[in-house]
Amino acid sequence: MVTLLASLAVGALVAPGAEAQAPPPRSILLVPGDTGETDLDARREAQLATLADLETFAFFRFVDKIAESGITFRHQIVDDAGKDYKMVHYDHGNGVSVADVDGDGRYDLYFLTQVGENELWRNLGGGRFKNVTEEAGVGVADRISVAASFADIDNDGDPDLFVSTVKMGNLLFQNDGKGRFMDISKRAGVAYVGHSSGAVFFDYDRDGLLDLFVTNVGTYTTERRGRAGYFIGVDQAFSGHLFRERTETSILYRNLGDNRFAEVSKETGLVDSSWSGDASSVDLDGDGFQDLYVLNMQGDDHFYRNIEGKRFEETGRKFFPKTPWGAMGIKFLDFDNDGLLDLMLTDMHSDMSELIGIEREKLKSRMQWTDQHLQGGVDNVFGNAFYRNMGDGRFEEVSDTMGAENYWPWGLSSGDLNADGFEDVFVTASMNYPFRYGVNSLLLNDMGKRFIDSEFILEVEPRKGGRVEVDWFDLDCSGEDREHRHCEGHEGPATVRGTLGTRSSVIFDLDQDGDLDIVTNDFGSAPMILVSDLAEQADHRFVQIKLEGRQSNRDGLGALVRVVAGQRVVTKPHDGKSGYLSQSSMPLFFGLGAAEKVDRIEVDWPSGGRQVVTEDIELDGLVVIKEEPAAPAPE
Repeated sequence: MVTLLASLAVGALVAPGAEAQAPPPRSILLVPGDTGETDLDARREAQLATLADLETFAFFRFVDKIAESGITFRHQIVDDAGKDYKMVHYDHGNGVSVADVDGDGRYDLYFLTQVGENELWRNLGGGRFKNVTEEAGVGVADRISVAASFADIDNDGDPDLFVSTVKMGNLLFQNDGKGRFMDISKRAGVAYVGHSSGAVFFDYDRDGLLDLFVTNVGTYTTERRGRAGYFIGVDQAFSGHLFRERTETSILYRNLGDNRFAEVSKETGLVDSSWSGDASSVDLDGDGFQDLYVLNMQGDDHFYRNIEGKRFEETGRKFFPKTPWGAMGIKFLDFDNDGLLDLMLTDMHSDMSELIGIEREKLKSRMQWTDQHLQGGVDNVFGNAFYRNMGDGRFEEVSDTMGAENYWPWGLSSGDLNADGFEDVFVTASMNYPFRYGVNSLLLNDMGKRFIDSEFILEVEPRKGGRVEVDWFDLDCSGEDREHRHCEGHEGPATVRGTLGTRSSVIFDLDQDGDLDIVTNDFGSAPMILVSDLAEQADHRFVQIKLEGRQSNRDGLGALVRVVAGQRVVTKPHDGKSGYLSQSSMPLFFGLGAAEKVDRIEVDWPSGGRQVVTEDIELDGLVVIKEEPAAPAPE
């Protein structure tokens, strides 16, 4: 329903003596009329009432410091998500990635957009950033971007960049070490033209070079072009999985060295035809080779076990008998510090089968789509999933009892936000225009027992100023848009407003004060730069760890790192998976609570060696661990 909020008269400048000719008033239209804004106070009070039950520390907050940061980036949408709205995969938005692109020790931000220019913002320190897109050469203004992944493809010590696009050719940029990038896509052999989405760098064959897996959603566009040259989406795009001719398989590229890649999907048996938006690597069976979990936004997910770096075998049902039906986000993490990697998945498309009120947001979807849309015989989880690792290859799905459910989720980022030694999760959630407001979820890990809804406790919600809406698109109701659905009963210019919403996020210490901050990429609006004041509120200890591979790839991607402090052992996989549609190159952050010291750090390197560090471990700082040569085998 469209609600007319106001008609604003706009003054005009006229020559002296001329009769003033006032322009027609501009109508401000709010879609939907009920934004959900009135629910925010009640939600806040309900969360604050749970504070007394928390075992973990929650007396800190986040403040949106977008103005102080100097960042002026604003995400822009294609018309299929606005003026010409239709249900199509463009509404999945874009990622945001982090890397120290120029080697100055500070971590920079790369924001992606659909229309206009992607932007690279150099970290100046103290929470301030500078736009360096032009000199870096990564604006990509002529394409509709989707995802970004930073990784060192040539082991020269600086992060290179891969950008996926919608049917305009994927891009690979080589970093010169000073934060300037050169497009090597065609020479490298990775300039695939299709409906690409997330991209994962990992070394599947353990040769010390990072390989690349690119997910492809499926054909959801026509050949017709719209504003900014985007390919207009097909009608009923979310039935695309029912049509075999719309299938696009994802692609595995092997790094051949010398910045060249070769597609090896068929020869390795990794031919995935899911409608996939993202994926993540992990050594789940502990054999030293990185396996791959591939999400499916419209059907069963797939888990591919890596067989000695030569081929992949689909063994998903063995580990995960039921997967979400509409999976979007993924993260492997050790939730309860038992040394075993658990798995959290978010499910957007099941939630889109029905529109519900806030009273059901923590419950699974009742799935209202037809059996035909589900392709019959479906045995899935209709909502988020949290798989607790029980050991011996067994996983138990416990998302409801863990409190991991939410509504309209896209991706998730994890990090120890209160530095207590347990990994917390930030889930981006929303649908924007023409739907009501959807809150982002901040799930505090309550000492490895459950997740606690904390977005209002920590002041991530409501947003700065309490606003939930933004100008979405403009209409000329007396001209070319007179037949538009929102122009009925209106004349002259009109601005349609919709609700705010987030798609992707990344968690890192952006101001280098010893606590973790959150940066978002919102859909159709400015990002949020959510800066934590934990360092001012609590006496906590931490250590950040940067890996430098030698036999392994330079980034150390695929390593498993354990920090031992007294009786506490905190385990993290170094996979670079920083959020939805994003892979970043940054240190691992280990919160240690009130620990006095770190006894040792253990690194299981991708090359197969284990390294134990016991000296020169500085608390509250950065520890750089360089891979030592593997000891020779005894004769």
